Amino acid sequence: MKPEKELFNTLKSFLQWFCASIARELKLPDKLAEKWKGLLSANSSCTDYFEDYLLAAVNTPLVLGLDNVDIIFQYPAIACDFFPLLRAWHERATSNQIWQKLRLVIGYSRADYIPIAKNQSPFNVGINIEIPELDQAQIQKFAQHLKLNWQGEQIAKFMSMVGGHPWLVKEAMSKIARRELTLERFLQIASTQEGLYSDHLLRQWSILRDNSELLQAMRQVVAANNPVRIDPDRAYKLRNMRLVKYSGDLVQPLCDLYRLYFRTHLGVY
Repeated sequence: MKPEKELFNTLKSFLQWFCASIARELKLPDKLAEKWKGLLSANSSCTDYFEDYLLAAVNTPLVLGLDNVDIIFQYPAIACDFFPLLRAWHERATSNQIWQKLRLVIGYSRADYIPIAKNQSPFNVGINIEIPELDQAQIQKFAQHLKLNWQGEQIAKFMSMVGGHPWLVKEAMSKIARRELTLERFLQIASTQEGLYSDHLLRQWSILRDNSELLQAMRQVVAANNPVRIDPDRAYKLRNMRLVKYSGDLVQPLCDLYRLYFRTHLGVY
């Protein structure tokens, strides 16, 4: 379930919603009023609620699937406490039997970058499964599935704009298939605020604007017509945002969408 926006006002309100939602899915009574320990921090109270009530109430492993956690990335004050909490739960399972019942499955896009210390992040433990870039054959098959009669030249132009980025591909092809947009019009406006990626692009711009080192690195990348060498740590972070791709030890924009958009916003011509 997607939380309402006001639940992100405080960590306490978000975690109480989180606990109550899971209790409801397990068909357990809501016992927040009884078991939430108000004198402790929100993270500690949430952990105790899980350990003393939710996990204690189940006899089999509890698979907790968290999809679209990108929503939380928009609220750094929540994200910087919630994600380390998930990491702490993962580590508790190594020494506490009741926490071995919990199975965390986290679905997220690496298009957003949240600066969490590596030893506090839940994204670098367990098994990471990354959805790879789509290739031409896969995009051709998707086009056929959507009844888009695209030829090789049309596929090539489309991939030049968005590469094989799964989300970018799906968003554009679905709209074109529904006749809300033509391929020609899509290519004209994709990298502008009129295009269907305007919110996504603005969010990426905001992240870079707040990080001068990443912004400068992206400037270097889009200013060049060929792959360039930049600081490895910055390259890694830009790659995690899926703004760039590697070419050996060098990097280049993932696709023309980012090259055109950031050239315009950075005044690079």
